[in-house]
Amino acid sequence: MKPAHEAIIVFTTLPDREQAITLAEALVRQKLAACVNIGAPSTSVYRWRENIEHGSEVLLQAKTRRDRYAALQSAIVELHPYELPEVIAVPVTDGLPEYLAWIDQCTDDS
Repeated sequence: MKPAHEAIIVFTTLPDREQAITLAEALVRQKLAACVNIGAPSTSVYRWRENIEHGSEVLLQAKTRRDRYAALQSAIVELHPYELPEVIAVPVTDGLPEYLAWIDQCTDDS
């Protein structure tokens, strides 16, 4: 069962679990992601406007197809509370063929 499209995982962070769930549900409902994992809160340390900042964030991992990335990115930017949200995609180089085919099926917008 070979998937028709290349799978990717897209990472973003949200300030709390409630906002993470809201975004995850929107991405799955719009068929922009087959599945979104919501991680435990963690501490982020980052540079913002020449200051070192610390914040509690929740990591999201969205499983999708490369050809759905632009639409998924647009949805994240539109729904995200941050001025500059993290949106990073990494390729899936291998995986259980049936699972990759499931991602394909769940993100089919036709």
